[in-house]
Amino acid sequence: MKKTVTLTEKELENLLKRKLREQEELNGAPMDELASRLVHSQTQAHIFHLQTGSYAEHKALQGYYENIDDLMDSLIESYQGENDIIKNYKSLPMDNYDSKEQVIGYFEVLMGMVRELSEDFPSYLKNIVDEIEVLINSTLYKLKRLS
Repeated sequence: MKKTVTLTEKELENLLKRKLREQEELNGAPMDELASRLVHSQTQAHIFHLQTGSYAEHKALQGYYENIDDLMDSLIESYQGENDIIKNYKSLPMDNYDSKEQVIGYFEVLMGMVRELSEDFPSYLKNIVDEIEVLINSTLYKLKRLS
């Protein structure tokens, strides 16, 4: 029997409001924002990984934080090969683990940000972003469907 985990409208609204406030604080170019979000996501996933009581979540989150490093490194280095060095990294607040729904919501919001921030990227960067989206979707699958 499949169990679908969903956020209440209020929880999703609060998450999106918070993420939009954080995004406004960045006020940089899309790559600056995306780079900051991806660096943050690695540490945030690691924190969730260390705090969850679920082995399935623990392993799904480990897969994310171990694999995002090479992907974001490739994306940022490829960008910097043609553009300036990114110097506007922003520090974002970390959350403690509250629930599986919270973690799923985090990755759903992250996916939306990745898609929005990268929509105007050239194909050589968009290809790497596609791999990042695959990783996020794979993580979401594991979080939602595996126990």
